[in-house]
Amino acid sequence: MCARQRRLSTPRAPYARGVLPIHIDEELLVLDKPAGLLAVPGRTEPDCLSARAQALWADALVVHRLDQATSGLMVMARGAVAQRQLSADFAARRVHKTYVAIVQGLMREDSGLIELPIGADWPNRPRQQVDPLNGKPSLTLWWVQSRDEVRGTTTLALEPVTGRTHQLRVHLKAIGHPIVGDALYGAGGGRLMLHADRLELPHPADGRRIAFVSRAPFQAPPPAG
Repeated sequence: MCARQRRLSTPRAPYARGVLPIHIDEELLVLDKPAGLLAVPGRTEPDCLSARAQALWADALVVHRLDQATSGLMVMARGAVAQRQLSADFAARRVHKTYVAIVQGLMREDSGLIELPIGADWPNRPRQQVDPLNGKPSLTLWWVQSRDEVRGTTTLALEPVTGRTHQLRVHLKAIGHPIVGDALYGAGGGRLMLHADRLELPHPADGRRIAFVSRAPFQAPPPAG
């Protein structure tokens, strides 16, 4: 087996360890992070998606993060050159991410935007808050996918134009529709109903646009036929 084949092979072991490869090539990895797993090591918890990935692909490097409670698509670079390019693409907003979330309450409008500055809630870290004085500009676009009048919830597609910590969670709480299961922002326990379901970016090798999709585990499967 040649070196290229060894690098592109997909190991079976990571499925039981929470590392589900969506895509593997010589420049990047796209992984499907489960809810509850850290993206990078914590202060007292070394187990995380990046460490598990690096145990399998030694050149895997972090480019961005997902909250521990959030599931879905996360990209890692293969080597420092790819990391620099992908990091530049994220900074220049050439990477497009969308999420699906179930929020409390029935949204009246079918789409909209939330433009509220976000900053750290220092006495209550790691919580963030809307901070008109010291917060950073933050913009979230949203669209209604469905409404559940029985449960009193709305399923949304979300696009964070900016990438602030806890941005989607803070913005939705601020407009009175916190994400279901968001214990940190007072929306009950259980799993956080937030999933990174689509990722589109320029490939670091040649700039061609590539896209990946992951269906949220809390969404009903599409109808047959």
